[in-house]
Amino acid sequence: MTLDNPLPGAVGLSHISAYDWLATDGVCGGSPHIHLACTEAYVVTAGEGAVQTLTPAGYTETPLRPGVVAWFTPGTIHRMVNGGDLKITVLMQNSGLPEAGDAVFTFPPEVLADPERYAAAAALPGREGPEVEEPARRRRDLAVQGYLTLREAVRSGDTEPLRAFYAAAARLVGPRVPTWRERWRAGPLAAAEATARHLDGLAAGDAGHLWEAALHTSGPTREAGYGMCGRRQEYEIPGATLPGDGPRDGKTG
Repeated sequence: MTLDNPLPGAVGLSHISAYDWLATDGVCGGSPHIHLACTEAYVVTAGEGAVQTLTPAGYTETPLRPGVVAWFTPGTIHRMVNGGDLKITVLMQNSGLPEAGDAVFTFPPEVLADPERYAAAAALPGREGPEVEEPARRRRDLAVQGYLTLREAVRSGDTEPLRAFYAAAARLVGPRVPTWRERWRAGPLAAAEATARHLDGLAAGDAGHLWEAALHTSGPTREAGYGMCGRRQEYEIPGATLPGDGPRDGKTG
């Protein structure tokens, strides 16, 4: 199976309006989490804020303002901070896999250790509507609780809690990997193989693939869903959904 007409490189995208909910540490923003197989990029389009990141190398806080592009590799715990009307376009590797399962919240260890408990804590009763806000806030607050403990440990030079979090996250997502592999093969791998065929053809003087030239457009299909970092505009773009995909982050994160 391959995907028809994906975005360049078979990336996924969404537009995020960062949450302005105040957390226990006095910071307004989203739910800290990681991606295990994908790099993600923030393209800041309006407002101001920051992204807090935590890795084995330490803790950083990177200011965000219009024009800034920040990206982070798998394993980077990230937390979007809203300093005032922050809006971001998010680019996601592997056909948008971060919004289709490749994300684990920084819940406390006792929640991460129990897949059923984790799933219950991560789930929302839908993607939009007033009944979703309070569960989304609780989910964010639980993630912040675990995140602050991890951050304190890393800042003090103790990376063992972070190592344990990585191990727990890997156990949680392990059963999903076959579906992720299908998405990767149908999306970015297929796109790379298509480029290889085009290059081979051009080297041989064959421009046949240019006869398939076309323009494609898309608009948001969901304007205000509750995501991990904020209210999200979603797009139905080739590669956004494949057979067998689990719920997107509005349900399980």
